[in-house]
Amino acid sequence: MNETFEQCRKNLLRRGFEVRIAATTEEARQILREEIRATAPETISFGGSMTMEATGIVDELRREGRYRLFDGVDYTLPPEERIEIRRQGLLADLYISGINAITEEGALYWLRVAAIAFGPRKVLLVAGRNKIVATRAAAEARIRDIAAPRNVARLGQKTPCAVTGVCADCDSEGRICNTHLRMERCFPRKRITVILIDEEMGL
Repeated sequence: MNETFEQCRKNLLRRGFEVRIAATTEEARQILREEIRATAPETISFGGSMTMEATGIVDELRREGRYRLFDGVDYTLPPEERIEIRRQGLLADLYISGINAITEEGALYWLRVAAIAFGPRKVLLVAGRNKIVATRAAAEARIRDIAAPRNVARLGQKTPCAVTGVCADCDSEGRICNTHLRMERCFPRKRITVILIDEEMGL
């Protein structure tokens, strides 16, 4: 996996991303802290990422109360309120989230991630080694067969894949795979920092 990490890192750099490698979840949290201090944001928003939450950075920022947080991943809030918070967070100084899949060639793949494409001035992304795949087809398959079914079940949506674990290309109101993003390059260069973690994390 070290060789795969290195190949992925080189290709991400070639495509304009900044990249940092973390051996553990704790090291990833320290890197996130360093990047946050370097960015010096007034406002921070979050994506719904289990990998990001596993680093502990969200709870830590909540406790500190130092920054204005657009906390759209606070699931104690009603859905309508979370959506409004996420809308406001599109113009936060800093956005922190995860990645559904990364190809070894350095392309990134997600479901439902408007703030990564445009809005926040700086984006920090975390991904475990299980998110790295060989090809675009493998990235799309990972989203279809792993990320979407497991996340929709975690969020309590009533879709066929939440029950069966298999995509049915459904028309369900609770479907979360309506919008896909593939990012081939980072523009402007270095707007996005990818933190690769040498552990299996997230869905």
